[in-house]
Amino acid sequence: MRGHRVKCLLAKALDEKHFLSPYGIRSVSRELGARPYAIVIDGKSYAVRYEPAESTSGLFGGNSNWRGPIWMPINMLVVESLQKFHYYYGDDFKIEFPVGSGRMGTLLEAADEITRRNALLFLPDARGVRPSMAMHAKYASDPTFRELINFYEYFCGETGRGCGASHQTGWTAAIAKMLTPRQS
Repeated sequence: MRGHRVKCLLAKALDEKHFLSPYGIRSVSRELGARPYAIVIDGKSYAVRYEPAESTSGLFGGNSNWRGPIWMPINMLVVESLQKFHYYYGDDFKIEFPVGSGRMGTLLEAADEITRRNALLFLPDARGVRPSMAMHAKYASDPTFRELINFYEYFCGETGRGCGASHQTGWTAAIAKMLTPRQS
């Protein structure tokens, strides 16, 4: 079957029960929150669980270190990969997106939707509050500060709240590249 492996991979990546968040692609499947992956090595148990924002342990300095939140580098790589696979497979190659919705679309449409979800981190919602800034009252509502947008290191996979360093203009600025119109 044409593109079978791509479709198998995307069946998890584009599923809101797993990697797809309202704000982009999570770094770890949401399902691991309820059912962590566990392994025993030399009698010691280790587990990987979904942690949508800060870590629940002090391991690695307390941040999640890629165990669930939305990181812009991952999202940019997924978007660019979908664009390149679309170039290869073309418009007649369709996938269900999001998984379980019954809506079929091209890989390019999926890439555009992930980019749109990433952009929602920085755009005011129905309440006029940017999800990435919602937990910071001054930036969320003060007219003097609410137009100042911080580029956080990573974002909560559930709420879009900005986490980690608030000046991550390196990799989080990748949103600008993702929003740049493609050349035909």
